[in-house]
Amino acid sequence: MADSETPPPPERPGPQRNDRGSAQPMFWYIAIGLLVFVTAATYFQSSRQRQRLGFSEFVEKVKRGEFNATNVFELTISLSEITFQDRPAPKEGLTFPQDETTAAADHATDGQQSAETSASGTDSDSLRRYAVPIMGLPEDAIEEARQLLVSKGIEVNGSRPSSDWPSLVVSFMMLTLLLVLIIAMFRRFGAGAAMSFGRSRGRLMSEDDVKVTFDDAAGIEEAVDELREVVEFLRTPAKYQALGGRIPRGVLLVGPPGTGKTLLAKAVAGEAGVPFFSLSGSDFVEMFVGVGAARVRDMFAQAAAKAPSIIFIDELDALGKVRGSGLPGGQDEREQTLNALLVEMDGFSSDQSVIVIGATNRPETLDPALMRPGRFDRHVLVDRPDYKGREAILKVHAEKIKMDGDVHLGSIAKLTPGFVGADLANLVNEAALLAARKDRKAVAMADFEEGIERVVAGLEKPTRIIDEDEKQRVAYHECGHALVACSLPNTDPVHKISIIPRGFGALGYTLQRPEDDRHLVTQTELQNRICTLLGGIAAEELIYQETSTGAQNDLERATDIARRMVTEFGMSPKLGRVNYRETNTSPFLGTATPRPSGDTHSEATRRDVDLEIKRIVDEAMVTASDVLAHRRDVLEHMTRDLIDAEVMDAEQLQRILDAHKTGPQLKPGTFIDKSESADGDADKSVGSSESPAKSDRESAGGA
Repeated sequence: MADSETPPPPERPGPQRNDRGSAQPMFWYIAIGLLVFVTAATYFQSSRQRQRLGFSEFVEKVKRGEFNATNVFELTISLSEITFQDRPAPKEGLTFPQDETTAAADHATDGQQSAETSASGTDSDSLRRYAVPIMGLPEDAIEEARQLLVSKGIEVNGSRPSSDWPSLVVSFMMLTLLLVLIIAMFRRFGAGAAMSFGRSRGRLMSEDDVKVTFDDAAGIEEAVDELREVVEFLRTPAKYQALGGRIPRGVLLVGPPGTGKTLLAKAVAGEAGVPFFSLSGSDFVEMFVGVGAARVRDMFAQAAAKAPSIIFIDELDALGKVRGSGLPGGQDEREQTLNALLVEMDGFSSDQSVIVIGATNRPETLDPALMRPGRFDRHVLVDRPDYKGREAILKVHAEKIKMDGDVHLGSIAKLTPGFVGADLANLVNEAALLAARKDRKAVAMADFEEGIERVVAGLEKPTRIIDEDEKQRVAYHECGHALVACSLPNTDPVHKISIIPRGFGALGYTLQRPEDDRHLVTQTELQNRICTLLGGIAAEELIYQETSTGAQNDLERATDIARRMVTEFGMSPKLGRVNYRETNTSPFLGTATPRPSGDTHSEATRRDVDLEIKRIVDEAMVTASDVLAHRRDVLEHMTRDLIDAEVMDAEQLQRILDAHKTGPQLKPGTFIDKSESADGDADKSVGSSESPAKSDRESAGGA
């Protein structure tokens, strides 16, 4: 390393000029504009204050004595005009007899004022300004007028110059500055911006620019198979048109965020080898009426000129929401933009060789006219990948890093149920960063496991100081979660227990991992999941005879599961198999919005719902407390080992459980037997609208 030269430090990049321009040029534009404005305003103001007077009329008034040496000041002869100031004569008024003293005083005062006025020659309130144009008059006539003024005793400040080039130069410079300012503003904001305000903002990628293929879209084979037909049509449209076939006009990609919808659209363009127009739904929507519709028409005109081509609209819900929420008469700008899109997709000017691909994770908000056949008539679900899909995605991203020989991507795929493509890409990157931080030459399996915990539970905070009493309470809390999960059937296996703080305020966590990908959740599994969530607070009550604030998140999640069991899944024997949900939940985002119909249930029904939720949570609390009371020796053993080690994995936990197999245990199914006696149909499987990722992440109870 001694022979190697140290590379020079990278040069500091200079100021980059973005599309909006920097602040310094904008300052000079404003300064030049103000200068031009002030100069023009001063010139026009002075021009308005001058009275225009003809040359002949001026000469006659001088001859008659109306303009004389007494009332004319600052007379100047220039190349284009004669300017001067005139004080009108005082109006004659009535005079009254005065005594000699008053008359003398007034005479003295008038004389003093006349002297001061004559000396200064300024009285802005009484002066009148005149301008006599002389441009184009003979030189003899102007010279005679000058001699006449001198003969009348009028002082002429300057003779007529041979040329007025200084004023012409100043005028030319001001006009040049004004033109430069106008040209710069048009370029900046500008002629291009003003004339192209209705132009589409789509980014064109030629067939040579798109390098993505279906091989890069791993883990979503079903969606790829759906889109291969679109690729074949773009490659050989005559094959389908000869048989009278019609390719779908639009393809809508729906699925949770991060599953690869944008990547899949680029793969279609890369496989077909056609121009690819990419833009977002928000690029069409503007505050000015008609701009969005103009951009839609321009977008389709550009795509038709380069047909066959693909238009990809990401976040389609920003443009295609259900109409009727705007102003009366449909004058809302967004609705007008949507109308233009509907016409272009299924109008008289539609081009069969232009395919529109839209992507959204909120399909429930789209307008029905946009979803009907003839527009987005093919819907492709890009769902969360299963075990094999996650392994394929990991292989794609793992090719970019150096891995150790102990890394088994299949094991990592099993530890990441519910992860989407973006999560897995982030996991691989986190593992590489962790390995680099530890100065390793390759990424090891331990780096991937730590990366999983970092993605799920947050950043580890080993240096955070925790009081010993709090540390012991957190250990009992987390061991309560783990022991209840290990004691009840139909629960996810415990993967790790930790009392090292992580994330935002979590003092510890219990990480559970399902063995297989699940799409249906039974009533028994939901009930036992509530018991596991309440195991922490039950342990605190058992040991300390009181609870702490660490169970807030556990109570919130347990109550939410119980509420969904009663209102959505029909798992209440008292309320029956009825859906009492008062919100519309997005199938991919999990967000809930109130139904527009208002109150849908009576007060008695709502009270029954609350009572059933409380009953389910209370029975789960009793079951969790019974488990911990019967296996308190196991709880104490787990807590001691966890305090010493701070982290306990599945193998260590299993050794403790094996050592206490001969001790008293709660008979499995206590909580389940209560539900069977009340409902009579506890083993019935029901569909859960919870996404796998949400169910998996909720299984990690924390203090």
